[in-house]
Amino acid sequence: MSCFSSADESAHYGFSVCMLLQHYRQQLNWAEEGVVELGTGDATAIADVVAGLPELRVRSFDISAPSVARARENIAARGVADRYTVELGDFFDGADSAGAPAVSTVIANPPYIPAPDRDILMPELWGGVYGNDLVLQLLKSGYRNVVVAVPSYSDPAGTVATAGDLGYRVANFLAMGLDYGPYSSEPKVREHIRAICAGGRGWAGDDEYMVAVALFTQDPDIPGDRSTQLLRALQLQV
Repeated sequence: MSCFSSADESAHYGFSVCMLLQHYRQQLNWAEEGVVELGTGDATAIADVVAGLPELRVRSFDISAPSVARARENIAARGVADRYTVELGDFFDGADSAGAPAVSTVIANPPYIPAPDRDILMPELWGGVYGNDLVLQLLKSGYRNVVVAVPSYSDPAGTVATAGDLGYRVANFLAMGLDYGPYSSEPKVREHIRAICAGGRGWAGDDEYMVAVALFTQDPDIPGDRSTQLLRALQLQV
C-alpha cells in the first residue's frame, strides 16, 4: 500500500478548506469543537491550514499505514503535532470515538476514482462505480457540516441530489480545473469516466476535469444554497 500525493490537488484542497473555515468561522464553531478529517494522505495540505489557523484542531483518519507514517512526519515538521493528530484506521469506525455528535464539521478529500471494480493502479483511490461512494457515506454520517471535494466526473449531480434529500444545502464552494493524473489516465479508468460522462452522470474533457471543494450544511444559520451554481461550475465546456 502506497501513499497518494498530488501537489496541485492538495494545494487546492488545503486552500479551499482554509477559506471556507475562515469565512464560516462563527457558524462552524471549529475553534471550540475542532474538526475531524476522512483521509489524511501525506497531510501537507491540512498541516499548512492548521499552521495558519492557530485555534484549529484536526483529528484525522487514514487506512494506509504508509500515509499515516508520512503524514505524522510532515505534521511534526510543520510543528503542529499538538493540534493535528492522525490515526490509522477506518474513519467510519473511529470517528464515533471522536465525539461525532459534539464535532459538527468534517473535512475530506476522499478517494473518488470511478471504475467497475477495485482492480486499478492504486485500489485505495477507488470511490466505487461512480466515484462518489465515500462522499455519500460521509453525508449520511450525521455531521451538520461536510467540507468535501466533489469531482466533475464522479456523479456530482447524484451527490448533490442525495445531499438535498438529507437536508443539506451547498453554502459555498471553490472550483479548480485539473489535468488527469496517472490514476485517472489508466485506460480502464479513462474509458469508465467516458462512459459515466456519456451517460449524463459527469463531465470531463479528454485530459482534464474539475474539482470543487464544497461546504454542505444543515445549519439554518448559514444562508443560501449554491447547489445549482456548483453543478454549473463542474460542467466543462468541451
